[in-house]
Amino acid sequence: MKPPGSQNRTLYGVMIVIALWYLLHLAVRSPIVPGPWETTVTFFKLMTGNLLLHIGVSLYRILVAVMLSVIVGLPLGIYIGWSKRADKYLSPVVYLLYPIPKIAFLPVFLVLFGLGDASKIILIITIIFFQILLAARDGIKEITKEMVDSARSLGLGGRMLFFDLILPAVMPKMISALRISIGIGIAALFFAENYATRYGIGYFIMNSWVMVDYVAMFAGVMALSLLGILLFRLLDLLERKFCPWLFLDNS
Repeated sequence: MKPPGSQNRTLYGVMIVIALWYLLHLAVRSPIVPGPWETTVTFFKLMTGNLLLHIGVSLYRILVAVMLSVIVGLPLGIYIGWSKRADKYLSPVVYLLYPIPKIAFLPVFLVLFGLGDASKIILIITIIFFQILLAARDGIKEITKEMVDSARSLGLGGRMLFFDLILPAVMPKMISALRISIGIGIAALFFAENYATRYGIGYFIMNSWVMVDYVAMFAGVMALSLLGILLFRLLDLLERKFCPWLFLDNS
């Protein structure tokens, strides 16, 4: 059972942000920081125009990058965590590549994969992939030999062992990793969409800034925020679907 008022937490958060935004608008008294009401009205007007297209393009890039990262990173992370030999030889490579700021490779990706969606998607994949891989590997390492022996003594093996022991151990860490990496991925996408593209929330925001249309710029920031909320809500649904034991009422 959810705690009382848990459904209203998002509404409370929105109200607090709007209040702080309005106070900043009053304090600055400049067109650079338009008010919440003016921005909201402009946001809905722009949604009937091309803003919805920009949101759709950014959402497409993020979702494709997440799906490809999970498809490749999850099984590879499980393999590295399960196999001591793979862990011995592959983990050092991951440790060397993971800390490198992936945004530094954007010029390389633009040259190799072109100016379209591919270079932006690959940039986000390089950010999310390592998070997923390490989360899966660490989840596997938390499975003790005693747990594996107990599962096998109950007749679990092969497919059943994977779905009843390995996957439940990995899923909570993977979803937590996705929450972190999606936030970083959106920030990287915003940066990438300022280069050699005409579509995406990043392009829309910076183009509005160049055109000195600060209300439209803040409407784009609002759209970026709503995109983040949508993705995080989707992760919440996936967590409830694949990790139901985390939401059991122990009271």
